Amino acid sequence: MPKAPENCPHCGADIPLHAEVCPQCGSDAQTGWSEEAKAQELGLPDEKFDYADFVEGEFGGGERTRPRGVAWYWWVLAAVLVAGFVTLLLWR
Repeated sequence: MPKAPENCPHCGADIPLHAEVCPQCGSDAQTGWSEEAKAQELGLPDEKFDYADFVEGEFGGGERTRPRGVAWYWWVLAAVLVAGFVTLLLWR
């Protein structure tokens, strides 16, 4: 039988030394004290993890709605502001 952890991996309660079950939730070696169960609690991906499915679920599978780069109207606004600034400098 695996040694009991200091804290229960299921509920986080303190486990007394030499305990066979968690006094809070009743977890034991079969339900959560094995090394495999501890690794499963971390939520790390395993060999069955599908990255493409994860990306689609997190970010959606549709097309990008925003264009890449700077939109044309920002360039026009920048040109108008520069022209106005130059005009102000020349009229002084």
